[in-house]
Amino acid sequence: MLFSHDTEHALGNVVELVNTGPAATGDEHLSDLVALQSLVERCEVSDVRDLDGDDLEAVLRLRDRFHDVFRTPDDTGLTVRRINAIIAEARTMPHLTDHDDYDWHVHFSAPGSQLAERLAAECGIALAFVVAAGELDRLRVCEAPDCDRVLVDLSRNRCRRYCDSRTCGNRMHVAAYRARQREAAAG
Repeated sequence: MLFSHDTEHALGNVVELVNTGPAATGDEHLSDLVALQSLVERCEVSDVRDLDGDDLEAVLRLRDRFHDVFRTPDDTGLTVRRINAIIAEARTMPHLTDHDDYDWHVHFSAPGSQLAERLAAECGIALAFVVAAGELDRLRVCEAPDCDRVLVDLSRNRCRRYCDSRTCGNRMHVAAYRARQREAAAG
């Protein structure tokens, strides 16, 4: 395992969040409180109070900021400034917790934090761990020509190129196979 379970979970959450937006998919998938609650459940975010419109707006703003992090992996300085700004505004408060039958683990947000602060702290710190480990190149945008979804390549040999092997990866492999078949038939 490259990172701790909690860090990998938070990295998965930031990918899940960013990929709800029109910049990643062309459509808005976080348009109301029902969609926001669904995101909270998919990401298994604990200690979330009742959500309201302010939470949705704050999470949408945060999503855009996280998306910017994935768009500048070649500019380490800019990426670091973006991550540091997200963490600073999250009012982090690291503490150990063992809630919901999980073993002891660290939360980086204060208990009772608003959802956006919680996501900013947890996901921002996870991204900071990626940078500190010298692994910034693992933050990627899908290489399929018609896809702008983001991903974190946690594979051992850094070979993940597509957001989802069942969709984009499969389509690209089929297209490459067909191109080879056409080339062989023509040649």
